[in-house]
Amino acid sequence: MPFVSHAQNTAPSAARTTARTTPTAQLRPVPQEYVHKLDAAEVLLTGWAPAGEDRVTVTARWPRGHAFYAPVTGRHDPMLLAETLRQSIPLISHALYDVPLGHHLIWQHFTFEVAPGAMFLDVGPMDVELRIACGDIARRGGRLAALTMDIEILRDGRHLGTAHTRFSSHAPAIYRRLRGDRCTPSGDTTPAGPPAPPALVARAHAKDVVLSPTPLPLSLPHQWQLRVDQTHPILFDHPVDHAPGMLLLEAARQAAHAVQDPLGGAVFPIRFESAFFRYVEFDAPCVITAHVEPSAYPEGHLGVSVTALQEDNEAFSCRVTLARATQ
Repeated sequence: MPFVSHAQNTAPSAARTTARTTPTAQLRPVPQEYVHKLDAAEVLLTGWAPAGEDRVTVTARWPRGHAFYAPVTGRHDPMLLAETLRQSIPLISHALYDVPLGHHLIWQHFTFEVAPGAMFLDVGPMDVELRIACGDIARRGGRLAALTMDIEILRDGRHLGTAHTRFSSHAPAIYRRLRGDRCTPSGDTTPAGPPAPPALVARAHAKDVVLSPTPLPLSLPHQWQLRVDQTHPILFDHPVDHAPGMLLLEAARQAAHAVQDPLGGAVFPIRFESAFFRYVEFDAPCVITAHVEPSAYPEGHLGVSVTALQEDNEAFSCRVTLARATQ
């Protein structure tokens, strides 16, 4: 399983910085279609500006409250950072590398970490700045085929987090060949399976639970089926032909909460190390399994490894690091 070692940080240096943020006057607007969101209210990015060769600054605004990514233990939900980074991928692809609209952008791996002390809620929304360096750029026929992003995230010039990700870009014809008869976005709105208890996965509402109990006699401890609700307005903002990456990350987060008993009490996710191996399809069950990693973490921290298995193939893996909410 190609996890990044917990001790090895592949993201940019987490050293604190007091550098000035990019002046607003230099920022360019973010076209809604460049972040692949149909609902304008869900666009988190507010501007972007080139910052050198293969470098770009992106700004975003996080609401104090969000219908899905609600505050966690008095802090902004770290999944807001994940969604901000996800929106930055198509923005950079279209704005900086001239990737045409309609090309398919696919995650290969994604690691991000937040500084809990910088995630506190304040009055009103929170502005963040992403300083992104692009590298390992591959092209096919003159078009972008893949690249890696290293990101430093700031809040008012203060270190907020880091991230490291790689994704690939596929023209529609290539994507159709890759996906075959599963290329067409699903119109299936069959009701999702029963949700796991919301409190178990740190959710307030059953509609936001993405894990279902596995059917008996297959049920095992710390194992669920991925609950795919294509009517969910946030996770399924637009038609897609496979489970979105943000759905899988949310499943990893919820599974980690469900097995975090060794820490006891409220916890806060601080690090996600994920790898995407295969598309998770809508027409077959996907089994989510989690187990606690008992060692190699500082006091008050816990690692949980989560895997997604579909048709006997590992499709996704993620290591989630949790910290006691008091830290």
